[in-house]
Amino acid sequence: MDEWDTPLLPDSLVYQIFLSLGPADVLAAGLVCRQWQAVSRDEFLWREQFYRYYQVARDVPRHPATSWYEEFRRLYDTVPCVEVQTLREHTDQVLHLSFSHSGYQFASCSKDCTVKIWSNDLTISLLHSADMRPYNWSYTQFSQFNQDDSLLLASGVFLGPHNSSSGEIVVISLDNYALLSRVRNKPYDVFGCWLTETSLISGNLHRMGDITSCSVLWLNNAFQNVESENVNVVKRLFKIQNLNASTIRTVMVADCGRFDSPDLLLDVSVPPGRVFDLGSDGIDEDEEAVSGPAPGRTEEGFRRLLDTRAQLQLAEHMLETKAAELLAQSRTKPPERSAACAQNKLLIFTTGCLTYSPHQIGIKRILPHQMTMAGPVLGEGRGSDAFFDALDHVIDVHGHIVGMGLSPDNRYLYVNSRAWPSGSVVADPMQPPPIAEEIDLLVFDLKTMQKVKRGLRAHRAYTPNDECFFIFLDVSRDFVASGAEDRHGYIWDRHYNICLAKLRHQDVVNSVVFSPQEQELLLTASDDATIKAWRSPRTVRIHQAPRPRPFFSWFANQRR
Repeated sequence: MDEWDTPLLPDSLVYQIFLSLGPADVLAAGLVCRQWQAVSRDEFLWREQFYRYYQVARDVPRHPATSWYEEFRRLYDTVPCVEVQTLREHTDQVLHLSFSHSGYQFASCSKDCTVKIWSNDLTISLLHSADMRPYNWSYTQFSQFNQDDSLLLASGVFLGPHNSSSGEIVVISLDNYALLSRVRNKPYDVFGCWLTETSLISGNLHRMGDITSCSVLWLNNAFQNVESENVNVVKRLFKIQNLNASTIRTVMVADCGRFDSPDLLLDVSVPPGRVFDLGSDGIDEDEEAVSGPAPGRTEEGFRRLLDTRAQLQLAEHMLETKAAELLAQSRTKPPERSAACAQNKLLIFTTGCLTYSPHQIGIKRILPHQMTMAGPVLGEGRGSDAFFDALDHVIDVHGHIVGMGLSPDNRYLYVNSRAWPSGSVVADPMQPPPIAEEIDLLVFDLKTMQKVKRGLRAHRAYTPNDECFFIFLDVSRDFVASGAEDRHGYIWDRHYNICLAKLRHQDVVNSVVFSPQEQELLLTASDDATIKAWRSPRTVRIHQAPRPRPFFSWFANQRR
């Protein structure tokens, strides 16, 4: 502008010039004069800056926001990517992190066999460290706060007689850090989870053959005398058949009553992924679907199986699987039919049907009457023929599942998977297909049981099938984060499916967790024995800004 504030260049020309600048240069140019400041906030200008800078496909609509400028700033300024603190109190690999629902505390589990509880102030500090070695634990691996943050569930690997390793769950009071109960958990990577404020789910595994077993999921009272750890106050929830060396692992609970709470809704307009509804057999013989085939049909099936084996010389493992499938046809209780209810919950876990590698997600609806300790304790109400419980849904991901996490409203399930080669066939359950180094982050809508249209990818893993381990992920309102074996944690935007940040460690990043009350704070845990706290550039500026002195103090200094 000249000395009379008359623009020397028309707005349209300034706009074209600004289109060739980067975001920081546009903002700097906006400080020159009022004309340039007005052009630098133009909506069309920031729309172009947004799609160009973040490389988002132009057919992707803008996330609900006040303006393109504000949306650009949200992704640029509110992602927790600035390291603000490193915690070194653990002496070995840190495997898992979990926040309390209030966000005031978090817990960490480690190969050093401790569960540590931390205070989440501006500067994080250690409140308590529980050493589990006196209880014959090898290491701690998972923790979860109950809904009112009064109890902490912690699970780990327990060394039993003859050096056999299974799992164990403990409940710790957060009032005085007393150990309230101990519950056996097998296999150890069932982890365990809370179902209600005072009851938790554990697992047990019973072998029925070389590659056939059944998993029993138990509901346990959190308040048990430590002296009675072998006589638990329990109720059997479900008994599920496992085929081809598979087992149930990584249990979690989704609350259906939270599905409609405000949250980011993802686009599920594409055809669904491979989802099986096992509540129905897909045949129009409704009576048989409810009652199961007649015993005579099962016996006939066994005879045909033996004849087939003689003809085709089936392998022993294949014969065992076929026999187990025939047994289950007449010994499986179908899912209980009930109308959709906000009080229902979904039990979610990894499983499989082809190999020991977890390649499926099992979903079983938990009805309100099953969430209490009342009723038959060991399944006495079950008919003699109903030996197993059928699943409501099974989702096949065609790969090795290495992580799962729920969105804050529990509607969306995010799954870390290392894909099998396209078209691969499992011929031997003990030799699953090779898995990709790239980790695919898949998203499933638990309300519709559909796969969301785009998966996320950026992180990598390198261990083979038989050495693969869980990489914990977490989901906030706007972001999803995951660890990786490539020494980084990753953050994506849930709406645009773009990777926004890489968070560096010196070794494998095992776990990440957002503060449930402040998504601009993220914690990461690594094999380098550290926990790192990351905040957004916006919150870092706020915390580092000098505090203004009180007015009267300033006024008194001026009069001296």
